[in-house]
Amino acid sequence: MSTVPLHIRPFTMSTQARWDALVLFIIFAWALSRIDISWARFLLGTDNAAKFVGRMFPPIFNPREELIKGMWETVQIAILASALGLMLSLPVGLLAARNLMPAWVTWPVRLFITLCRTFHPVIVAIVFVKAVGFGALAGILALTVASIGFLGKLFTEAIEEISMKQIEAVRATGASFANVLTFAVVPQVIYRFIGFIAYEVDSNLRNSTMVGIVGAGGIGGTLFAAFQRFDYDFVLGIVICIIALIMLGEVLQIAVKKVFKQ
Repeated sequence: MSTVPLHIRPFTMSTQARWDALVLFIIFAWALSRIDISWARFLLGTDNAAKFVGRMFPPIFNPREELIKGMWETVQIAILASALGLMLSLPVGLLAARNLMPAWVTWPVRLFITLCRTFHPVIVAIVFVKAVGFGALAGILALTVASIGFLGKLFTEAIEEISMKQIEAVRATGASFANVLTFAVVPQVIYRFIGFIAYEVDSNLRNSTMVGIVGAGGIGGTLFAAFQRFDYDFVLGIVICIIALIMLGEVLQIAVKKVFKQ
């Protein structure tokens, strides 16, 4: 038997780890057995996928008016939802920070943030489509809720991780709460906030293409309609435009970060 201690043998599992791995394997095997998966079905799916991809080439970008309108509406939804989400997330994140607010304030706000993060934006979009009807407004409201859940949580965590020494130093001067935020809190979190906001805009660009599938405006509705018409070459054209839009958003995100870091 090897005399090398267990803690310096990285590929040796403890007895508990082996039992855990066995339990996970049994759960995986049981879940796999409950799904109708077979090799014949896999081969049939591969053949159908090849035919589907073959019908997508070459991609087309007509009707162009429909494509441009959907892309522009997607950008508008993402920008407006990000702006509204930011304006609402800043006070929400502040009220949820336990190092600045009492518990009776933070817990209800944290519950609200959790509620906003509970459901996928598509599910929330369905609710708003039923509430306000089809169109971009439902998409904006759905993504605003998603933004509050995401940004509110990240803002709260960033504020709770700041150094309290600066806050105490500013408070010692007799500064008001607004001045404490301005001179002690904001300088410590501003660069992280910029990164969070840039990522959320990028996320809303992606999500705005999905909420349109349920009637909440944007290019998603155009994509879904093309699928229903079996215009798979136009579907590929839309997908290419979506990829280009996301890549453009990524480039702008990097540029914004560089500007604020200077």
